Amino acid sequence: MKMGTLLAIVLFGLVTLAHLLRLLLSTEIVIENWQVPMWVSLLGVIVPATVALLLFRESRHV
Repeated sequence: MKMGTLLAIVLFGLVTLAHLLRLLLSTEIVIENWQVPMWVSLLGVIVPATVALLLFRESRHV
């Protein structure tokens, strides 16, 4: 596995973990006067986890 691919997988995994923790702990995030809805973190779990998984699978087939 190339170093760049491994780094991308780890970073996407950390983003996934951060959003998952936000969902589990019900942490509120406010940017100026806008409260970020929880569905944003749901997408923040699904999208980077999928990309990390696809990168991992692709790196194993090369």
